[in-house]
Amino acid sequence: MKNNQTIIRADVVGSMLRPKFLLDAQTRFKNGEITQKALTLIENKAIREAVAIQEKTGIDILTDGELRRPVFCHNFVTSVSGFQWDIPGNSVIWFDMKGDKIIDPVTVGVVKKLKKIHDISVDEFLFLKKITNKPVKITIPSPTMMSYYFAPGISDIAYSSPMEFLSDVTKILKQGVKKLEEIGVTHIQIDAPEFGMLLDPIQQEWFRNKGLNPDTLVSEGVEMINEVLRDFSGTKALHICRGNDKNRFMAKGGYEAIAETVFGKSQVDRFLLEFDSDRAGDFSPLRHVPKDKIVVLGLISTKTPKLERPKDVRKRIEEAAQFLPIDQLALSTQCGFASVAKGNNVSFADQEKKLKLVAKVARKVW
Repeated sequence: MKNNQTIIRADVVGSMLRPKFLLDAQTRFKNGEITQKALTLIENKAIREAVAIQEKTGIDILTDGELRRPVFCHNFVTSVSGFQWDIPGNSVIWFDMKGDKIIDPVTVGVVKKLKKIHDISVDEFLFLKKITNKPVKITIPSPTMMSYYFAPGISDIAYSSPMEFLSDVTKILKQGVKKLEEIGVTHIQIDAPEFGMLLDPIQQEWFRNKGLNPDTLVSEGVEMINEVLRDFSGTKALHICRGNDKNRFMAKGGYEAIAETVFGKSQVDRFLLEFDSDRAGDFSPLRHVPKDKIVVLGLISTKTPKLERPKDVRKRIEEAAQFLPIDQLALSTQCGFASVAKGNNVSFADQEKKLKLVAKVARKVW
């Protein structure tokens, strides 16, 4: 475990709400109405505002809100060639808050062998580091997250199997992490919502239909993550959720089925885990977390404007502490506020209140 003086207790998952002026500019750029240079200036303005909000709330570590990314994982998609937008027949299963199924198209698919265009998130970090003195982190997708973008019958032209594709993703991400450390990044978070999906039988079948083995994909994914981060000397974090887009979710299921593999074999310092609803199960799987790891409890929901009561959050932290010493715990929101650009159905005021609550409770507890 990191020295107690350096443990981040009030954490943030990554994405922040996009202001309307940013969404409008990104649409205009996509339509060819403004230049990349003009868009970058507008994105910079929005990022300054997102950073100011985070600083104001008192959380311990900041991101750029992932505001340059259409989807949280598209910092990888745009760093390589080989993907194509709007692949027919490639869809993913969501559920609304009532549990009704929704089928949505996946935004991109792999159609050619991947080739690196530039290292991932370098520009994001260099700008972020210029505008704040607080600790910052860079979020990147896990290799197995990219399995969403393997479309059977189309991607087979480029790769003989999904695992061959994921092998290339792993190599490119590892190169990217090396570059990020060279330019000064000291905290990297891997986002792996697919681990949460693999807790749900419905989504297990979805992965099987892509040619992946849901019984082994978590352990394979952990090995790939370890390879990506192997030579990184900074703080390594892993975030797991069950889908986060427009107040919807992808999966239900507690962590027990993957706990020994993920907690025991992941060579990371911190686990940021969704725990804001019954969909995530109870805290008992935390007994599998080794003594040198921190678990960041995602107890504050970004899916609802309703603000949790501090005493209820503290009670849940006490419940978690029955399975893991409180010195190994920290606090965050359950996921980002806008994993996809449109964002969850919460306001900027709600977002600020939620982050302030994370900081307030963390100060009280630790």
